[in-house]
Amino acid sequence: MKDQNEIISDLKGLINILNDGKEGFKDAISHVKSDELKATFLELSNERAAYAEELKAHLLQHGGSSDNDEGGVLGALHRSWLSIKEVFSSNEDAAILEAIETGEEAALEKYDTVLNDYEDHADHYSLLEKQRNGIQSDLIRIKTLSEAFKY
Repeated sequence: MKDQNEIISDLKGLINILNDGKEGFKDAISHVKSDELKATFLELSNERAAYAEELKAHLLQHGGSSDNDEGGVLGALHRSWLSIKEVFSSNEDAAILEAIETGEEAALEKYDTVLNDYEDHADHYSLLEKQRNGIQSDLIRIKTLSEAFKY
């Protein structure tokens, strides 16, 4: 069984992933040409911000706090890779969607890891599951867009 500090660390890790996603989607908006993608990325950025706020409120209930609104080091590296990939690609929108797929899959992995510790996260399991399912739905949406923009 995890102690309170480990549970707080798990929640902070998820908040970092959500903030990485929020910032990554914001960054992607300035790199894509498609108005449809810009609108989608804005919607998903706002969704990630809302998810992070939900977790921050829950984190406070556990005696922790998170003042990170911009994500972690790995997220910054992912966003940098997104920029590099965009420069070298002949089809920028498709390359950006592919990079976003990678980020969304990483977010799902992090959620799955935390959700596997059901006993430790029982009091916020339904919240985490709801957010994870939302990210899964978004990934399916991104993959569908990716197929449409490949050509």
